[in-house]
Amino acid sequence: MSIIKGNTVAKTLHNANTLKSEERRENLTFLGLSMPAVFAIFIVVFLPVLWLSSLSFYNAAGELSMENYARIFESALYRRTFVVTFQISITVTLICVLLGYPLCYWLTKLPDRTAAILMIFVLVPFWTSILVRTYAWLVLLQRNGIINSSMISMGIIDEPLQLAHNLTGSIIGMVHVMLPFLILPLYATMRSIDTDLVRAAVGLGSSPREAFWNVFFPMSRPGLFAGIVLVFILSLGFYVTPALMGGGRVQMLAQRIESTITIYSNWGAASALGVVLLLLALVMIWLMNRVFGLNKLFMR
Repeated sequence: MSIIKGNTVAKTLHNANTLKSEERRENLTFLGLSMPAVFAIFIVVFLPVLWLSSLSFYNAAGELSMENYARIFESALYRRTFVVTFQISITVTLICVLLGYPLCYWLTKLPDRTAAILMIFVLVPFWTSILVRTYAWLVLLQRNGIINSSMISMGIIDEPLQLAHNLTGSIIGMVHVMLPFLILPLYATMRSIDTDLVRAAVGLGSSPREAFWNVFFPMSRPGLFAGIVLVFILSLGFYVTPALMGGGRVQMLAQRIESTITIYSNWGAASALGVVLLLLALVMIWLMNRVFGLNKLFMR
């Protein structure tokens, strides 16, 4: 019996060592296969970021200095730019949530074929240049545009509203661009929810409102939070729409970086702004992860 037990233990240890060896070999194989992609990402993404980060530590005279970062925190103009950037990004994100969540919920109640056809209209903006869409909004929102002219003809207003070349126009244009980025992950999550669970909650005595908030909404939160992160982070670095719709009156960080390079040719100051924006975006992602548990939704 002792010999049999010894052989069994030896075979078990041998099998365990074999499995560990196979696992190490498989991990090394995956690492080798992924190295070209990792190298490409390092060249295309991380290397330029590191280069720009190094430029931020040099002043206009080419000397090592923290002058660029000191200017960001001391200048009221830069502080105002950061405030405007976060103000617009948060507002755009909230509006996208208020518009996108009811739309996605309504689409989930439709037959699959009808919902698929309507989703095409959500994807259509991706087929059109952001520049073209922004100029289209300028035509619609200008003082003599279709919207003002229609409201005046219907007697809603007496004189044209200032809808373009200001903060309002920038937010309207950005919401149009960013809304699909919230709808797509949210709709995918909602579509995967088993509606029988909501019906079961109603059958057990819950009102439709209670069933929605206690069953459906918690299950849709992963898609909602993923969309919020996408919209907010993309809004932080957005350039084209606020530059055109703002008419020079709205300055976000991307515009400030562009003007610092093209007008003042100060790569150090522009790089410092880019580094601070990147760090702020990472901090916001970390905070959202702490509050919403984003690491869990990406592991689904």
